[in-house]
Amino acid sequence: MLMSAEAYRESLRRLRPTVFVDGERIDSVADAAQLAPGVAAVARTYEMALAADLAPVMQASVPGFEAPVNRMIALAHGTADLLNRLEAVRLVCQETGCAQRYLGGDALNALFDGTYRTDAAHGSDYHARLKAYLEHVYGNDLTLGVAMTDAKGDRSLRPSRQPNPDSYVHIVGRSPRGIVISGAKAIVTGAPYMHELLVLPGRSMSEDDAAFAVACAVPIDASGLTIVARPAGRPGEAAAKFSARFGQSTGVCLFDRVEVPWERVFLAGEWSEVTPMLTSYTSQHRHACIGARAGFGDLLIGAGALMTEANGLDLDSHYNLRDAMVELIKIVEGFFACGVAASVYGERSAAGNVMPDPVFANIGKLLLSTQIYDMHRLAHHVSGGLIVALPGPDEDHNPATAGRLSEVLTARSDIPYEKRIEAARFIEDLTASYQAGWYSLISLHGGGSPDAMKTEIFRNYPIGSKVDLVERLLDRGVLADATRKITRNRQPGRCCVAGCQMTELPLVQTVPVPRPTPPRRAAAAAADAGSLAK
Repeated sequence: MLMSAEAYRESLRRLRPTVFVDGERIDSVADAAQLAPGVAAVARTYEMALAADLAPVMQASVPGFEAPVNRMIALAHGTADLLNRLEAVRLVCQETGCAQRYLGGDALNALFDGTYRTDAAHGSDYHARLKAYLEHVYGNDLTLGVAMTDAKGDRSLRPSRQPNPDSYVHIVGRSPRGIVISGAKAIVTGAPYMHELLVLPGRSMSEDDAAFAVACAVPIDASGLTIVARPAGRPGEAAAKFSARFGQSTGVCLFDRVEVPWERVFLAGEWSEVTPMLTSYTSQHRHACIGARAGFGDLLIGAGALMTEANGLDLDSHYNLRDAMVELIKIVEGFFACGVAASVYGERSAAGNVMPDPVFANIGKLLLSTQIYDMHRLAHHVSGGLIVALPGPDEDHNPATAGRLSEVLTARSDIPYEKRIEAARFIEDLTASYQAGWYSLISLHGGGSPDAMKTEIFRNYPIGSKVDLVERLLDRGVLADATRKITRNRQPGRCCVAGCQMTELPLVQTVPVPRPTPPRRAAAAAADAGSLAK
């Protein structure tokens, strides 16, 4: 059952998590000024799902559930679901900067696949528990945080070798009722205003690390859980034209002997299953991150064009600025195209849900991670230095200076000073403020470092098939030598001899939402992809 934004806020008021922000204990996360931009950002995912014009993209149909499910937390059961999720995340992030809530959907998809694998290998009943948990999540339209990144301690040591075992979340006790966990998760998106946390292992494990191989669901106000968070965005700052309204908090989650009942435990010591679960999550999450940063890119494109106009310049005639705008568009739509490809070439798991193609998902995330700084640079180029040279907002109301400033800082006579300055401060907020630095760093390292993506690209890319191709062209044939590492990787897929065989044509919903860039038509793009693949 889909909730409204106000119902979401009311649901938070009924919870009593232990949350500290800047040393202050927060009584109600729904009403705390420090967290208001983050709560507002998540609330938009509820509002947009109930909007009639956005419902085709923002609502999903999940097999086994009669009521529609918010796209942010839905399982993907077809390539069309992946495309629609990519589109939905982009739409939300156009308005909020970061949707935050989609991480819960990434984790649920990974757990759906991971618990099925674990049951098959170990005879456990984790998958049935997860399906029962999904009934709870979808029935209450919950927002789920993902507690994955551990504090890590000495990074040269494995979890079981840490001087302080609480550097990683781990199992410290078992009983007929469930497990007991302790430790720290260091970077948890939106932690204070989630309903529950999905605890996942944050790295591969060895047999010695079995106690650290744990996945479970924990209510945000569970006894023994303390969240130490930073403010969401830039609440209360007059110059923060965007991030005073929408933002994101991150929290360190301290687990001190938190009891988790067995029905909420999805992995408990099966260390060999951690790597497949991690791989599933990273593919899902990096795919969704592409949509998120594309939405942020839309903000930069629109703001850059608006600032150029406010400066009295025309992109049609000022080629240097036009070229910079095209470069910005190329970057944004380039990595988004990788997200589309990852969706179209997604593969069904043994559990029945669909995983994005890992090569395209990781390439898209690698591109956005490393080019976020270029996106900022290009926005600065087209906007000019005024975005960081303006006097503070208080001068707008200073009778001694405001009148003179409005005279000399007006560019075009038909664009009032206030409108020009508002656009300048908007771009400053997105690209040259504390919040801008946060966007850069979270783009670079969120969902894994660039090195992690390079590892996944190299691991999944069929380099051996390319070697086979060249050897055939050289008329020397392919050497049947199992010791040749470079030719071992001959994965089936886009480059197989039989050619691409799509099992379905994605039917992607579209919504008439205006964008700073010329509107894309996802259904037409999906149809073209299907035609090319046949």
